[in-house]
Amino acid sequence: MSEVATWGGAVWHASAVRSDRAYARFSMAIPAAVLRAAGKLNVPVYRASRGRLFGRIGRAPVLLVTTTGRRSGKPRTAPVLYLADGERLVVIGSNAGNERPPAWALNLQANPNAEVQVRGEHRYVHARIAEDQERDELWRRMNQQYGGFEDYRERTARDIPLFVLEPR
Repeated sequence: MSEVATWGGAVWHASAVRSDRAYARFSMAIPAAVLRAAGKLNVPVYRASRGRLFGRIGRAPVLLVTTTGRRSGKPRTAPVLYLADGERLVVIGSNAGNERPPAWALNLQANPNAEVQVRGEHRYVHARIAEDQERDELWRRMNQQYGGFEDYRERTARDIPLFVLEPR
């Protein structure tokens, strides 16, 4: 017997949430407040398990990014899908296609220095927004790993930033 969840009026069977498109549809059906709360619950579990739990969405790996709050000045941590590109890490500020960007992306734009945790490893990084051909190539590669980003882009009118996190 499969588990059943209801979000945003839709009924989801756990066995049905397998493909990237299904994950994307599921995340877009969740109200933004619930999506934020799920992210906050993910952080301590990821940290405690060193990424063995909640360290993947489908095939895509998850990291924790700790930014400095642009208004509070306090550290803020969020789970984010990423692409490893040599020593660089690539993340997309999609927020499941919601009209408002994720707070971590706004924080990175205000202060590009951050810390990431990839499984049990901590790294200090400097973020920049990829543009033009670099953005197109990294977007394509991210979508090969997790195809839901195209669904998110279709859902929103805002430009979704793609960040390159480089070691500092």
